[in-house]
Amino acid sequence: MAITDKIYLKNHRQIASQLETSIPKGVFKGATLDLLFQGEGLEKLDDATRERVLDFASDFLDCACDTNPYCGCPERKFVAYLLELRAQGLGPDAIVDVMGDDYLVYAYSGDILSFLDNSVRTLEAAEGLARVDGAREKAAEIDAAKRDLAK
Repeated sequence: MAITDKIYLKNHRQIASQLETSIPKGVFKGATLDLLFQGEGLEKLDDATRERVLDFASDFLDCACDTNPYCGCPERKFVAYLLELRAQGLGPDAIVDVMGDDYLVYAYSGDILSFLDNSVRTLEAAEGLARVDGAREKAAEIDAAKRDLAK
């Protein structure tokens, strides 16, 4: 299961109540993406919530793909966001806090930790493949990224 399947709306009940509709808790679920992408009913949200929802939409749902928001770009952008937070030296608990402050979304710290661990393991595998292929520069680049992530 991808990390984006484990990202949830903070204050889900409050948001659903304000929108006067039922929406999934998962941020990257189809109905939630439709709501964020189309923006219907966002005027019903209180100002602070609307601002965070619009920030999320502009940061992750903005791409030129024909199938947007179902093209995979939002998920890739969110994964890059998580990796950037880790590159800034934040641990899983702090990443969860920042996600909540930035976009009113949350995940469990253990899920973030598992995601980061899996990312390191993936980089280890890529580094090994680069070494076997004789791509020393690429292997060194991957190793540096792996060390930054594992800090």
